[in-house]
Amino acid sequence: MGFFDSILNWLRSLFFKQEMELSLVGLQNAGKTSLVNSIATGGYSEDMIPTVGFNMRKVTKGNVTIKLWDLGGQRRFRTMWERYCRGVTAIVYVVDSADRDSVPISKSELHELLTKPSLSGIPLLVLGNKIDKSEALSKQSLVDLLELETIRDREVCCYMISCKDSINIDVVIDWLIKHSKTAG
Repeated sequence: MGFFDSILNWLRSLFFKQEMELSLVGLQNAGKTSLVNSIATGGYSEDMIPTVGFNMRKVTKGNVTIKLWDLGGQRRFRTMWERYCRGVTAIVYVVDSADRDSVPISKSELHELLTKPSLSGIPLLVLGNKIDKSEALSKQSLVDLLELETIRDREVCCYMISCKDSINIDVVIDWLIKHSKTAG
């Protein structure tokens, strides 16, 4: 089936342009802007400046155009998250898997966001970033601590990544492309 799917996707890509809109949310210093840069250029910068408010960036991967809303993770910006998550193709929630102290706050902010009726049914991609660090949580620990199995009203997927070492960024891009919509 995989070969047939890839042929079908290739044929589709000849005729259809696909697009998607994503909101990247998560606490400050989780790696959201690093993820945007990693997806866009494959690059990483050690000295990122915290996002104030939000940034928007368009990235094209093959026939898929991805509009990325990179939202600030500081407490004062979290009230904006819902507004920028409405109507998106997927919500990408980035967690610093090496900052164990921030995980309970990250969990409560995620679950609070998902209670908003306007976001019902939007797929959720949770990314545990910074797995290049020795203190990073395992995927199962992150899933358990964030209580992802309790989220039942939408598709939920979780990957462990490292923007710094480009680990699993290709898997994230594949997931995103599979969830893109054909532009009519």
